[in-house]
Formats: sequence, structure tokens, C-alpha cells
Amino acid sequence: MKRLIVTLAILCVIAVAAVAAFVCSGVYNIGADAPHTKPVYVMMQALRERSIEHHAKDIVVPNLDDPQLILKGAGQYAAMCTGCHLAPGMAENEMRPGMYPKPPQLSKFRPDPREAFWVIKHGVKMSAMPAWGSSHDDATIWSMVAFLQKLPDMTPAQYKDIVAKAPPDEDMDMDMGGDHEHAHDHPDAGQPPGMAMPAGAASMATPSSAQ
Repeated sequence: MKRLIVTLAILCVIAVAAVAAFVCSGVYNIGADAPHTKPVYVMMQALRERSIEHHAKDIVVPNLDDPQLILKGAGQYAAMCTGCHLAPGMAENEMRPGMYPKPPQLSKFRPDPREAFWVIKHGVKMSAMPAWGSSHDDATIWSMVAFLQKLPDMTPAQYKDIVAKAPPDEDMDMDMGGDHEHAHDHPDAGQPPGMAMPAGAASMATPSSAQ
């Protein structure tokens, strides 16, 4: 038994040393234009999805059918999100193809509200998803979540119409044609999903492919 323990300890030391040597060698390509290898992709995807599910599971969802909440969310989305996530009727831009993981088109699916709130508020490490909770309060983030529940059903004309009626996020430059940019600061600082995105917000930041 003692020999087995010693053998396992030696193997663990060798494994740790091998991992450390691999990391220090710098041979793994961290470039955004080189997708993760399959093992790394699977591990990171599982880690991301389980982490978001775990941290979002106890979030209490408010009434997301409030028309004013949805309207506010439309303005926030147009100002903050379309540069990465597009909108109905928007074509691909120059930035998205070079992003990895590639941000999902949020008009293509309806994310889980709890997970969407958590992702928007806290962001996702090693992705382009920022933590908007550092500059937007919970009420504002819930407005975006409410809007995301309606977005998949909107036509380009309906999207433009609701954005035109929405109160803008004062710090954002908004173009009603749909070409908006993110901003990183907001006067109403407060504490407020994802990604490759199928049914949940965990997909709001999932890599689209692996080697």
C-alpha cells in the first residue's frame, strides 16, 4: 500500500511538472484566429456552462412582461450590444469574424433569464463579454434581459421601431439604423449569462468551433 501511495505521488509530481513545462513553453497558440484544440474546447465549455448555471440558479426573476421595462431594454441593447451580437436586419461587421469565441446573434434564440442576467452583470472571463454590472444597476440589466426575451420574435422593422421609441442610454452613441457601439462607462453606476448559444445564456460566450 505504501509503495502504491509513493508511486501515485511521483506520478502526480510528474504530471504537474509536465503541465508547468507545457505552459511555460508557450507553444499553445493563444491567438484568437486559432480555435482551441478539442480537449481544451470541451473543458472550457463545460466549465463555463456549469459555472453560469451554478451561480445563476438562485436568482429571482422579476416580471419581464412590463412594456416599459422592455422598452428601456431596447435602448440599452441598441447602444451596448449590437456591435457584437447584431440585431434583426443587421449584417455581419468587420469585428465579429475576428472574435473568438464569436459572440452569438441574440436574435436567434431566447436565453434563460437567470443566466442572461448573471452573464450581463458579471461578464465571462477569456471572452469579449464585459461585466456590465460595474456601470449599470440591476434594474437596467433586467430591462435588457426582458428585451432579449422578445428580440427573437422581432422583424427588422419592429426592432427599429421599438429602438426609436426607447429612452437611450445617455452615454452611448446610438444610430437608429442599427450600427451601435459599446461603451464602458455610465453615470448611473450600480451593481447589476455566455454565449455559442443554444437555449441558455451560457452560450453567450461559447467558442463556435474547435480544432
